[in-house]
Amino acid sequence: MKIRLRLFANARDLAGFAEKTVDLQHPRASEVFEYLASVNPEFREWSRSIRLAVNRRYVDDAHPLQEGDEVAVIPPVSGG
Repeated sequence: MKIRLRLFANARDLAGFAEKTVDLQHPRASEVFEYLASVNPEFREWSRSIRLAVNRRYVDDAHPLQEGDEVAVIPPVSGG
């Protein structure tokens, strides 16, 4: 199943891309984390703080994905 990933800030830097279409085997948001960890193992350290948004709505790891979904990977942010 093909989905479109969009990465922001530090997540983009770790992955080395801002947008990419990927083919996932299991239709759950949790597979996005597995894919990212395969690109750069440092993503495993962020697994509890990264948020995913599917088609502009925040979701949990168990959220089912569908062909053509857009998944935004939003890293932890800080500021003041």
